[in-house]
Amino acid sequence: MVTIERAERSDAGEILTLQRGAYVSEAQLYGDPFIAPLIESLEQLRKAIESAVLLKAVDDRRIVGAVRGLVADLTPGTTNGRTCVVGRLVVAPDRQGEGIGTALLEALHEQVAQEYPDVRAFDLFTGHLSNANLRLYKRLGYGETRRERVQDHLTMVHMRRVSTIGS
Repeated sequence: MVTIERAERSDAGEILTLQRGAYVSEAQLYGDPFIAPLIESLEQLRKAIESAVLLKAVDDRRIVGAVRGLVADLTPGTTNGRTCVVGRLVVAPDRQGEGIGTALLEALHEQVAQEYPDVRAFDLFTGHLSNANLRLYKRLGYGETRRERVQDHLTMVHMRRVSTIGS
C-alpha cells in the first residue's frame, strides 16, 4: 500500500536516484540529457527538502514517487496571496500508471492549503511533447496559461490551477 508523507533530508539520495530514473524518458523525448532534473545535485535536493513542501510516496519502505511545491508571492510586493510552484513530480518507471502521480499532486494541494492558507494558485510547467503529463495536469484542474519556447526542440507549457481554499 502506498502512503504519502513529508520527505526528510535523509531521503535525498533515494529521491535523487528516483528522479533521475523517472526523467530519463523525458530526456530521450526531447533529445537533451542535460535537463534540470537530471543534473540536480544531492545538495540542491537536500536544500529543496528544507525549503519546499516535498512529499514522497512510499510502498513497503521504497520511495516510489515524489513531488515538491515551493510557495512564493503571487505578485511580488503585494498582499494578494501566494502561489505554489509545483515541480519534479516523479514516479518510479515500474510504478507509472498506478495513480501515484495523481495521489502525490492531490496530497500536495492539501498539504500546501493546510500550511499556507493564503496560497491562491498552483503553477507548473512541462514540455510540449509530454502528453501524459499534460493529460494528468488537465484532469486535476490545471489550465494552460502560456507557452514559452526555450530551445529549438523545447516549448514549455505553463499551467495554473486556482486554489479553492480560502476563496
